[in-house]
Amino acid sequence: MKIKILIAAHKKFPMPTADGYLPVLVGAKKNYRSDITYQRDDEGDNISEKNPNYNELTAIYWAWKNLKDVDAVGLVHYRRLFFDKKPYTLDNVMGMEKVGQLLQEYEVLLPKKRNYYIETNYSHYIHAHHKEPLDKTRKIVEQSYPAYLNAFDKVMKNRKAHMFNMFIMKRDAFDSYCNFMFGVLDKLEREIDISGYSVQEARVFGYISELLMDVWLYTTKEKYREIPWSQIGSKHLVKKAFSFVNRKFGIGKKQTHF
Repeated sequence: MKIKILIAAHKKFPMPTADGYLPVLVGAKKNYRSDITYQRDDEGDNISEKNPNYNELTAIYWAWKNLKDVDAVGLVHYRRLFFDKKPYTLDNVMGMEKVGQLLQEYEVLLPKKRNYYIETNYSHYIHAHHKEPLDKTRKIVEQSYPAYLNAFDKVMKNRKAHMFNMFIMKRDAFDSYCNFMFGVLDKLEREIDISGYSVQEARVFGYISELLMDVWLYTTKEKYREIPWSQIGSKHLVKKAFSFVNRKFGIGKKQTHF
């Protein structure tokens, strides 16, 4: 089984040396430097110019359209990776032999779900981001992808979700996922005006896509398994916790830009 796991990065960073990993420079036209030798996301059929709004999805799109000779495709981030064992270092990233063994039984490999405990996925999203894009997404699913609507509503009510746009999928599953996810986002682009959004909020299509993963998964009923992952380097946990309190209870609530 030929497997490629993309590592999305916007800058030069220490990378795993294990076989099967492919660093991809996202937003390549803007982020390219002569000392960065990663695969660029602006070659072939691509949406590289959308990186400020699509985040790591530009790497996924590049793989979908240009990696035709692989049996499975994955995506991790330059600081978030799947691991075989502890300690979680670049030397212990999940190897292709283990990935291949798992894909003999499962169609999709995902990180452990993120648990929001006191909030649903919907309430967590609208406390952190503009509400309109998520509500528009539901309408798009209802009108254009009705078979996915029950799963969409279920995901919004859940308190857990597979986040971070990290995965490894067999090719057929990957194609199915990309057709659904990029189809929804293409329609959403035409429905919302983000010209007044902050730089952070302009990444809206990347944020929405994280919730579409489980919508797709629960609808297609692909057989999946959760695998170990971790983030290397500082996680800024205190800063994240304070930010959550701000969003939830309105202390220093973010400004809305419309």
